[in-house]
Amino acid sequence: MTRWNRNGRQFGFVEWFRPGENDKVESAVAQMQSAGASHLRTHLSWAEYLAPGGEEWFDWLIPFLGERIDLLPCLHYTPPSMSRTGKSSGAPVDLKSYADFVDHVLTRYGRHFRHIELWNEPNNLLDWDWRADSDFSMFCEMVGGAAYWAKRRGWKPVLGGPSPFDPFWLDLMGERGVLGVVDAVGFHGFPGTWDSEEGSWGGWDMHLGEMRRILDRYNSSAELWVTETGYSTWRNDEMEQVRRFRKALNVPADRVYWYAWRDVPPDVPVQEGLWFDPRHYHMGAVTHDDQPKLLARLLGEGGLEKLENVAGLDAPNLAKGVSPVVITGGSGFIGSNLAESLLADGEEVVILDNLARPGVDENLAWLRENFASRVHPLLADVRDLLAIEPAFKDAKAVYHLAAQTAVTTSLDHPIDDFETNARGTLNVLEAVRRAGRRAPVIFSSTNKVYGPLDDLAMLTADDRYVPVDEATRLHGVGETRPLNFCTPYGCSKGVADQYVLDYAKSYGIPAAVLRMSCIYGPRQFGTEDQGWVAHFLLRALAGEPVVVYGDGRQVRDVLNVRDAVRAYRGLLSSIETVNGKPFNLGGGPENAVSIIAMLREIERMTGSRLDIRFDEWRQGDQFYFVADTRRLQAAIDWQPRMNWRRGVRDLADWLMQNRPQLRAARSEKRKVSA
Repeated sequence: MTRWNRNGRQFGFVEWFRPGENDKVESAVAQMQSAGASHLRTHLSWAEYLAPGGEEWFDWLIPFLGERIDLLPCLHYTPPSMSRTGKSSGAPVDLKSYADFVDHVLTRYGRHFRHIELWNEPNNLLDWDWRADSDFSMFCEMVGGAAYWAKRRGWKPVLGGPSPFDPFWLDLMGERGVLGVVDAVGFHGFPGTWDSEEGSWGGWDMHLGEMRRILDRYNSSAELWVTETGYSTWRNDEMEQVRRFRKALNVPADRVYWYAWRDVPPDVPVQEGLWFDPRHYHMGAVTHDDQPKLLARLLGEGGLEKLENVAGLDAPNLAKGVSPVVITGGSGFIGSNLAESLLADGEEVVILDNLARPGVDENLAWLRENFASRVHPLLADVRDLLAIEPAFKDAKAVYHLAAQTAVTTSLDHPIDDFETNARGTLNVLEAVRRAGRRAPVIFSSTNKVYGPLDDLAMLTADDRYVPVDEATRLHGVGETRPLNFCTPYGCSKGVADQYVLDYAKSYGIPAAVLRMSCIYGPRQFGTEDQGWVAHFLLRALAGEPVVVYGDGRQVRDVLNVRDAVRAYRGLLSSIETVNGKPFNLGGGPENAVSIIAMLREIERMTGSRLDIRFDEWRQGDQFYFVADTRRLQAAIDWQPRMNWRRGVRDLADWLMQNRPQLRAARSEKRKVSA
């Protein structure tokens, strides 16, 4: 018997579609196939089929799915008008009518699939009312007859999996002859998600082994399929979902279907009585609005090989008595550069990261490759307090850099932004407090806590805005500037900023805050929404258009990440004197540059004219922000060393050396020009 998930490493997803969701069906199938899925399990509801519009819906759905992916339709739910109980979970009045429906489905749609699943979770009261069928005699007659007929017609029937797993029920199916007329039997198991399984779950090998022994007694040729398994990310533990998926692909079964591809929308009741259980709403590999979770992103970027590589990075191995430095967001741009500096000086470093940002796993792999056993990855989300607490147990210092970093994303998803930036920071502070070691916390804040600065009068020069106020023009914006939170991102980071400072006052945890301007440098994965210097360079080096929001005269003081790392480390070294204080961090007036001036410099460096396109201003954008860093300079004897032009050229060189696709694009562009 071929265990194809072990040898071929194929897998499928479970996804239930509702009538009228044509667009969702099309996008979900395309996304699942991009993720490497070869199989799909979905329902063909008997009750829905006979409801108004049902036949037309399935006339579109089943052929559409069957032509694109290996399809397993699950036939269940009695039409209430035909049910003995008046509910879809009841046995039909005429038990043979289910076999007649199966026969009709095979005739109408059978060319689109080879296997057909008969019922879903038959020992679950919500799917089969066993109170009216206490010995399952009606179920066995109904499903056994349908399976016999499907098999006679040349299809392969699959018996729906019990949930929770019940070997006595399965053995009963054998005694009643049902197992003898099916080609496969389903198994449902969700270790780690449901409380009901905590006391009874004995592991995949035990339960599937027991199931296999029962099958061998009654039908040794029948295959064992895991028709539903999954893990809910209701606590935002997306890395754990990856681990569970990885383990599921190695269980002793012939097929594995992961439940599910997409989260259930929050306004849709899952099942009667389960509306308020958050676990039901977060089972997907993507969110209900198609935002990829870590599982979907890894599969989409590199399939199972990528997933295996990233899962292999999660290996905390601290020796007893070691006191590490913890960096939340340590796989990110600033975090990985800070980690490199600490590791190079012999520190043990815990990298706490959820790897949500595409590409940051490369930073973590690079750190592991260069510093091996002194890098201790803990792949978890700061929103999940239970998961992150162990990271801080022995920490001697904490750099808290993990965050949602884009204003645009915060406007689209304000709750997620708040949970990550505000609640996530509170979780970190609480984990530090509970550890009882009073580990210093250095927090990465933002200049957005000062708001849009629209009260600053501006003059318009050739390529930039210039403050009318002479002091601001000479020194920049100082820490005495009133806080004025704006946009969900500014609010969430501002809340976090103030919580960090208050924990220094209320709980005696040494802490300091850096309100950053624009940081750039190696290991940055710049996007249109965050990391604009790297983003412009990436677009320019690839010969792609650059979009500027606003008129391009906005001014920012850019700071090389090496200078930023010195500031972070300097604050920790001087924590006694900087405790409880915020500091601005940026390149200062000598590294102030407008968007237009930056683009001109990039053109000069690359020797190519950029295709620059302009769009509307974005909400909360500041005409001008230059950090007044005199307070920081006085506190830790720090100042920027890297001139912005030299720093941008260094970043361009690093990108060309570390992004093969850029070299290929540049080479192709030269050929076209020639």
